[in-house]
Amino acid sequence: MVRSDSGQAVLSGNHERTGSSFDAVGSQAVEHVTSDRPADTSVSLGAVAVVGRPNVGKSALVNRIVGQRVAIVEERPGVTRDRNELETEWAGARFHIVDTGGWLEEHAYGSGSDRQIQKLVSAQTEEAIRSSSVVLLVVDVLTGVTREDEAVARLLRRHDCEVVLVVSKVDSDKREADAWEFVRLGLGDPWMVSALHGRCVGDLLDEIVRRLRSVAERESGDAEARPCEVTDGSAAPDGPAEGIPGIAIVGRPNVGKSTLFNRIAGSDRTVTDQHPGTTRDAIDTLVVADDGTLRFIDTAGMRRRSHVDSPTEAYSIMRSLRALETADVALLVIDATSGVTHQDQRIAERIEAVGRACLVVLNKWDCIDTEDRKELLVEVGEKLAFVDYASVLKISALTGKGMSGLMPAIWGAVHAYYQRVSTGELNRALRSIQDAHAPPEGRVLYAVQAVTGPPTFTLFASRPLSPQYLRYVSRKLRATFHFGPTPLKFRVRLRQRN
Repeated sequence: MVRSDSGQAVLSGNHERTGSSFDAVGSQAVEHVTSDRPADTSVSLGAVAVVGRPNVGKSALVNRIVGQRVAIVEERPGVTRDRNELETEWAGARFHIVDTGGWLEEHAYGSGSDRQIQKLVSAQTEEAIRSSSVVLLVVDVLTGVTREDEAVARLLRRHDCEVVLVVSKVDSDKREADAWEFVRLGLGDPWMVSALHGRCVGDLLDEIVRRLRSVAERESGDAEARPCEVTDGSAAPDGPAEGIPGIAIVGRPNVGKSTLFNRIAGSDRTVTDQHPGTTRDAIDTLVVADDGTLRFIDTAGMRRRSHVDSPTEAYSIMRSLRALETADVALLVIDATSGVTHQDQRIAERIEAVGRACLVVLNKWDCIDTEDRKELLVEVGEKLAFVDYASVLKISALTGKGMSGLMPAIWGAVHAYYQRVSTGELNRALRSIQDAHAPPEGRVLYAVQAVTGPPTFTLFASRPLSPQYLRYVSRKLRATFHFGPTPLKFRVRLRQRN
């Protein structure tokens, strides 16, 4: 156990995982090269976003590309809401495919809670577009060009991104003539596929890989010409999507999450609003503190799948997981009297997998004997070593003891999550890091911070970098720039050789 600059305890110890699955719901496939999972050291070409209006077959196409049923497919709109990122491979090239919900213009959102949900779904789609190297616009040959298709096309032209026009449900030669109608969208010639039957999907994948390689070569060429001005093509705002940071309170049942939530909302702070949040039935509460407004989400307790008694409880766990994915910071509440359980580890794995800043909150600290406290902190460091960047807070939500340090720690996590390092500072730090300990092969030539939330760095290297060396770089950058309780992500791109 070591101490951060702020005085909070920070996890340390050997990295040991409890498994990659999550009992309640399977984890979203997200690449975190700083984790201790066995990793393929080959370079990913980037991300491919699958977008379009609702119910055109986006998820069916994602399932066909990935090769398994990972996205829910139903013959009704609105089934997919959150963007889902999955890793796949074609012809020896790795890339991420991002399934999104249906995008609509604001006037088509509907009313009431459906309007808020569609607004968030569309925002998720736009974020996927910004963070992807290539975008697949999926349209439906059976319905022809609709106003919604034209609206999505206008959105893509505004973003000036690499677009492949995919006409779905072309299951025979007879449908091909109808597909040419979509040329009027102004996004090039259509690629005609049938996700259901797999027709021409291989040709589409060849084109996707070709486009990804072209984008990578172009970015690498620009980087060599102007190394201090390189971007990763996936710029994101340096702050929460709606300007208000989201804080998800997660943990097992009966560890004091709601008590903590009520203590935060009612302790010398003003609750300004309560409204349906980012998932169907979750309630977000806006809390005005001295430093600004925060959005707190009190989630249902997450139990192991074998202990879930009803469909209602299973659905509440789904809502909790989705709330976590839309937050910026996770408060992992642990009952100090029980220690770190296997399920606590699983929930921590989920936080790490979705890449959220993390604060471990040891509730009921006042119920622990003084002589047992040191042993508990050692247990936390050992069992949660894979989130060793997380700060540890010791509180009693019931009595309020230790609560004075919670809000400063949350704001520190938010600032770290959206911290941006200038290109000059970053490259000077990397030179110093490599001078102290050079990679086994090759060298990092230069780097840029691609996005924030969490801080993500693109490293242009002469050779592939091992996961072990990337973890070393992560530790050094964290210490240099005081990133605190936020994960760091890396993308490695090789310098193109003539």
